[in-house]
Amino acid sequence: MAMEDEAVADERIAVHVPAHPLIKHWISVLRNEETPCAIFKTAMADLGRLLIYEASRDWLPIISGKIQTPMNATNVEFVDPHNPVVIVPVLRAGLALAEHASSILPATRTYHLGMCRDEITLQPSVYLNKLPDKFQEGAHVLLVDPMLATGGTIVAAIDMLKDRGVANKQITIISAIAAPPALKKLSDKFPGLHVYTGVIDPILNEKGFIVPGLGDAGDRSFGT
Repeated sequence: MAMEDEAVADERIAVHVPAHPLIKHWISVLRNEETPCAIFKTAMADLGRLLIYEASRDWLPIISGKIQTPMNATNVEFVDPHNPVVIVPVLRAGLALAEHASSILPATRTYHLGMCRDEITLQPSVYLNKLPDKFQEGAHVLLVDPMLATGGTIVAAIDMLKDRGVANKQITIISAIAAPPALKKLSDKFPGLHVYTGVIDPILNEKGFIVPGLGDAGDRSFGT
């Protein structure tokens, strides 16, 4: 379903695993159970910066203009500030992965979505919803959720976006680690979606955690 540095699609979605050495480095730091909380959170933020950079390569809206350099006038291109990219971090851990989004993208608007997973049923529930009633037409949404495990949380989040007028092709998912069950659910339900992830791990354990994974991303990011 995915190859490094390429968009490899089945008939439904494209999953991107960028091959940048720094992405591999930060994934390794995150995996290490001895990584302290503060360093873990920094590593998650730096991984997010790289993945968002890769994900925004082909679709950022560009406008042309003319400026005066110290030498002469020249034609230039800017990212369109009138068409901001929407960032939707899934709390808690999504906050760490999305921390540097505004330092990469010249124009952003952030809406927070708090979701948690029942550890017995593995079903998601919403405890905070700051999404607008309707998104701007044509808005591109970066949905940021570090762990794509069973797929329940990310599917519920996308359903909420679609209820507010966002099409599949407008959504890009940013994750640290993904697993096949989540990717299959996304593929079955949301054709046209793009996923950018640091790595794809093979299995889930009986509690629905990704293996080898990195543990609970929220707990390790915030120490609680």
